[in-house]
Amino acid sequence: MIALGEALARRGHLVTLETWSRWRAEVQGAGMQFVATVETRRALVDAQPDVVVHDILTLAPALAAELEGVPAGTLIPHVHPATANGFPAYASGARLPRTAAGRAIWNRVTTRVRRGLEQGRDELNDTRRRVGLEPIDRVHGGISERLCMVATFPQLEYPRAWPPGTHIVGPLAWEPPYHRVAPPPGPEPLLLVAPSTAQDPQHRLLLDSLAGLRDEPVRVLATWNRRPLPRPAPVGPRQRLVEWISYAQTMPGCALVICNAGHGTMARALASGAPVLAVPHAGDMNENAARLDWAGAGLRLPWPLLSPVTLRLAVRQALRTPGLAARAAELARWSAANRGAERASDLVEQLASGASAAAPVLG
Repeated sequence: MIALGEALARRGHLVTLETWSRWRAEVQGAGMQFVATVETRRALVDAQPDVVVHDILTLAPALAAELEGVPAGTLIPHVHPATANGFPAYASGARLPRTAAGRAIWNRVTTRVRRGLEQGRDELNDTRRRVGLEPIDRVHGGISERLCMVATFPQLEYPRAWPPGTHIVGPLAWEPPYHRVAPPPGPEPLLLVAPSTAQDPQHRLLLDSLAGLRDEPVRVLATWNRRPLPRPAPVGPRQRLVEWISYAQTMPGCALVICNAGHGTMARALASGAPVLAVPHAGDMNENAARLDWAGAGLRLPWPLLSPVTLRLAVRQALRTPGLAARAAELARWSAANRGAERASDLVEQLASGASAAAPVLG
């Protein structure tokens, strides 16, 4: 969302970003006005925007925009969560089936999933009634039908017929400024261990990576992302462990990125031309890892099978599979030619084009 707001501000728009106070300096540094998350409708009325853009998980801006008659678009910062006929259940970790029998099985499974989506629709409609809005019939009711921007690679989306207002714009990458961190010296391939900042509190991926790759003919740059380690981590002679790194500066020089398959980290690696070894920990990480595997830009190692030995074997396989690097390079070329933040900005401007002055508000 910061990437989109920054791009719109560069175009001369007055952009207000409503989010948590911890991001105030970054938002203002990107040329936007900052509003702390307190009461969204009041902030929207005060800003008098011509268009609202909200994250898929933040329904308050969508409801407030509808109440105030302001056009609203949705930003999905990962692959689209809606499935289609024959698709596996979202976040199941299963790949797209290749046979009619497989599609039939998933159709039976997703019938039960749809019941959960319908329950979510009914709960949303209860909220809509309480704030004075009419109920809706569709599921995924928090996603705008006028504009839905999916901030991922089209190569990670299973083929389907998209609704008219849905656009795959490409990743919207942003990171806090940080100085360059030198990798371990040497000619060996450089591997980056980039664990999740939200999952794996015991740093199992980080510790198993350092242990499993200690004697391998590779260089390892690993980060603990300012989350304390549960125990000291022995670091090998061709390894370096740091508190933080800039992915934008580091990933282009990597032969492989090892991560938990959070979409932001995975997409940044692919945009940098680095294949990915995904070790999904929870939630949509399983879906991201499945899409990565399906797209041929990386491999995945199931979380229950993670150990120093299995990780070492998976790394060996990834490095000796040339097709992974070639596919990652292809996605990097696509990313360079299709700038996600600029494409999304075009769409937001189009949504606001009927207003007297475009002043997007991102929530």
